[in-house]
Order: sequence, then C-alpha cells, then structure tokens
Amino acid sequence: MRLALAEAARAREAGEVPVGAVLVMDGEVVATGFNQPIASHDPTAHAEVVAVREAARRVGNYRLTGSTLYVTVEPCLMCVGAMIHARVGTVVFGAPEPRAGALGSSIAAHEAPGLNHRLQVVAGILESECRDVMQRFFRERR
Repeated sequence: MRLALAEAARAREAGEVPVGAVLVMDGEVVATGFNQPIASHDPTAHAEVVAVREAARRVGNYRLTGSTLYVTVEPCLMCVGAMIHARVGTVVFGAPEPRAGALGSSIAAHEAPGLNHRLQVVAGILESECRDVMQRFFRERR
C-alpha cells in the first residue's frame, strides 16, 4: 500500500485526484498507476485501470489471474468492472469511498449475480493515511 500511496502523490503533483494503484503478481510489482483523466483527456484513466492496462501489456495477457491490486481508495463501478474482466484475484484498498465506492460503500458490484469471476476484497489497509491524502487534497482545493 505504501507504493500505492507514492503513486497517489504522483497524481497529486500532476493536479489529479490523488489515487494510486499497484498490481502485484507472484510477489512482484508488475505495474503501477495513478489517476490521470484530466491530463490524458480520458475519463477511464483511473489509477486502477492504468495499472491493469500496464500489467496486461507487460504480462502479454488481458487475464491477470491470481494478481492483487492495491489501491488507496475504494474503487468505483467502472474500475471494479475492469478488475472482474481482467480476473484480478484480490483487491486491497485503503480508504472507503462513501459516494462512489463499488466494493461495499455504495454498491457491492463484485457480488452482482451472473458474474463469472469473484474478487476477494480486503479493506482498510493504511486507511487513515489514505483518507488523509484525499482530505488534504480537497481541503486545499476549496
């Protein structure tokens, strides 16, 4: 999660909402990502999607079976969908996102009937640090 927090700092420095993600396979970091929809003019360029895309390129397969994705903030519905399609094994997140979090806060998208893949979810890792990064960012913007 500390590496994901470093990615969140990169997003903040770029003027983006400070969310960071790190994808690990077989104990090795395969890809990292930070929020960049503003700079890339791409609404799908959330930290999680950036990391999943990079990992798929590096591995040479769109299926990331058995991987673990660490992300500083609870993923949104779009990101959960991408993780399910990529067959990410486990998602570990820091701070819950009460309005848009799709792993339990606003919806439990990973538990939708009919899905052919299930994500394991671990919540609250370095939660206060992850929350502080977001709160500080939005306080400074207001």
